[in-house]
Order: sequence, then C-alpha cells, then structure tokens
Amino acid sequence: MKLEGSVAIVTGAGRGIGRAIALAFAREGARMVVAARSTGEIQEVVKEIQKLNQAAIGIQADVSKEGDVARMVDKALERFHTIDILVNNAGINLPFRTVVDLALKEWEQVLAVNLTGTFLATKAVLPIMMEKKRGKIINISSIGGRKGGAGRSPYRASKAGLINFTESVAAEVKKHGIDVNAICPGLVDTRMMKEITAGRDFVPELIQPEEIAQVALFLASNDSSSISGATIDAFGHTV
Repeated sequence: MKLEGSVAIVTGAGRGIGRAIALAFAREGARMVVAARSTGEIQEVVKEIQKLNQAAIGIQADVSKEGDVARMVDKALERFHTIDILVNNAGINLPFRTVVDLALKEWEQVLAVNLTGTFLATKAVLPIMMEKKRGKIINISSIGGRKGGAGRSPYRASKAGLINFTESVAAEVKKHGIDVNAICPGLVDTRMMKEITAGRDFVPELIQPEEIAQVALFLASNDSSSISGATIDAFGHTV
C-alpha cells in the first residue's frame, strides 16, 4: 500500500473530489481525517472508509475560520498523533456574476474559503511536518486558475492564487523534506459543476472525481518524491 501508516487530512471531503481522494487514500492504507462544513456528509464518508477497514474521523470545519482549522488539526493530533498529508480541497463558487454585479461580500467569501482557507490549513500543519522533516501538501486549484473567464472572477482569481501560493510555499519548505504541489482539474462530475453548467446547451463529457483522486494519490505517495512546486493539469479530454 502506497500510504500505509500515513495520516491524511482532506478538506471539503464530504462529496465530489474530496470524497474520492479520501477513499483513494484510505484504500492505500492512510488513516483519514475528513473535514467539511456538512456533518452529515462527512460522517457518511467516515462510514465508507471504515468499511475499508481503515481508521477515520470526521470533523465539521469551515476552513475560512482560523479557529475551526486549529480545532481540526488538534483533533487530528489527538486521534492519530501526527499529520503526514494535507489536501486543501475545500472550495466554493458563485452563480455567473459580472464584476459590476458582484458584491464585495461575495468576493470576500469565495477568496476566504478557496485561498485563505488553504493558507490557514497549510500554516497549521507545517510545524508538524517541519519537525518530522517530511510531509505532502496538495492544493486543488482548477482549470479556471489557468485562464480568466467572464462571470467567474472571484473563483478564478482564487484558483490562480492557489497556484502561486503552492509555488511559494514549496520554495520555503523543500529544505524540510516537504513537497507542496497543486492539481488543476478540468470539468469534473461534481454537484458544483452541475450547478454551474445548468442550462447550458452543450456540456462536454465530464471527468470523474476518481480520476483526480489518482493524481492526488501520486502526489501524496513516495512516487512523487522528485516533484515539488508543480501544478499538474488534469484537464482530460474536455479542453
């Protein structure tokens, strides 16, 4: 098993890409900390992981709140005593909004979850990983982080910021044996994507969340030991 004995936190793990990553990691031997804002969803994921004979805990947390992130990390340490892998997957989007129609509160909310949440979780786990001289951090960006798009400015700005944040943190912590990388998924079959594409005349075939999970598994394992500060485009055939 590629992750046997490891402890991994996955944020936004109640459904979609986060759920698929949590299950993929568990199948490879990781003990899981699954976090999301919805308690019901994460408890279902915990049950699925336990059916795989792996240990797991679910933690309700809003990653945009520093106190919630601190509690998430404290509970992970209380249960498993260490943290080896962090996947910053939690993210939100808005319906189509031009900049003229975009409220400041909406802008701030998207950046708070998608970008600040990643900063807070990364900052919280880095001292643990630095002390151990090893760790893996994976940030889930987006195809939208590669190129702007009408009506999507807060989401795409936050995802572009994740790419630069990934490169910056990787440069800081490589000397401590920590790898920090990002994934840019294309159009993935998730509830968020279905909400965004509702009403379109044509929607390209969607990538499955499990396909993105396999990229995350590679980055979380020793197979990617030579890679840090990279962003992997997982666009599939949708571009």
